[in-house]
Amino acid sequence: MVNWGVIGGGGIARRRTIPEGIIPAGNARLKGIMDSAAGVVEEMSQELNVPGFTHEDELLKDESIQAVYIATPVHVHAEQVTKSLRAGKHVLVEKPMAMTMDECESLVAEAQKHNAHLGMGFMMRFHGLHQKLRQMVVDGNIGKPVLGRAQLSCWYPPMEGAWRQNPKLGGGGSLIDMGGHLLDLLEYIFNSQVQEVSCYTARLVQSYESEDSSVTMVRFRNGAIGVVDAFFAIPDNSSKNVLEIYGSKGSVLTQGTIGQGAAGVAMAYIEADDKGYDAQQQRAADSSIELDFPQVNLYQAEIEEFSAAIEENREPAVSVEDALWSQKLLLAAYASARTGKSIKV
Repeated sequence: MVNWGVIGGGGIARRRTIPEGIIPAGNARLKGIMDSAAGVVEEMSQELNVPGFTHEDELLKDESIQAVYIATPVHVHAEQVTKSLRAGKHVLVEKPMAMTMDECESLVAEAQKHNAHLGMGFMMRFHGLHQKLRQMVVDGNIGKPVLGRAQLSCWYPPMEGAWRQNPKLGGGGSLIDMGGHLLDLLEYIFNSQVQEVSCYTARLVQSYESEDSSVTMVRFRNGAIGVVDAFFAIPDNSSKNVLEIYGSKGSVLTQGTIGQGAAGVAMAYIEADDKGYDAQQQRAADSSIELDFPQVNLYQAEIEEFSAAIEENREPAVSVEDALWSQKLLLAAYASARTGKSIKV
């Protein structure tokens, strides 16, 4: 059993990671929460019957806490992760790991120095369908990978104090906040890293400084092409957050699997190996198959996996190298958007 503390008790921690991840996890136990908002801490402390703190130093003094989950604004990640590692804690931090590549590399070195696990919250990898898709690609069920498209958009209007709307606090907008998840997910499914990236960002609708619009095109090392679109400027019900995987033998088209839930629908269109050239390009009768997949709570799976890595003293499924690579890829995407040039990663 791994004892957990939480730094940044509001937001995603309060909505998802604590109630859906740490509390129900079979190998985790919540021992304390910290948030700079005293009201949030008081409410959560009473609700969860654990100690509450308004500064991370107070929580980190608890020697019984072995792991810390950090879900604070990105600009304070580097300081809080460093403090946690130096206090002898393992750390699972929400993405991105930090603001700059130098900060990220410093955190990796700090984790190695203290022989601690450092992971990042790419919970979408744990979705039952996404894991099945990765296996289908590895097994060659869709043939040679050709194209992957992932979409995650929402309506995110200006709000006072919203750190994601200020690039000095969050590192950027829709690209770094949601596009980072999608780039990692396509790499995970295709089992191949990106080698080249080309990106457009814009502020098309919202009035804040961070980008509200982004489209990123990538080329994977296995030759496949990927497209990621992430927007803060599309009404929630108008963005269906689709995932499409295409190969030389067919495709899998999904809806509702990208996000924070375990559900969704996936249709597979797999064709015979002996198909010939059809000059008329007539479509055959629909031979789609609805895919079954296990319903996995993403946050519980994420916490249980990281806790198991601590108990077994092994590399977590989402490794520190994955976190470092994600930062490098996102910074390359922003560089492409600024320069109008394709960037080798």
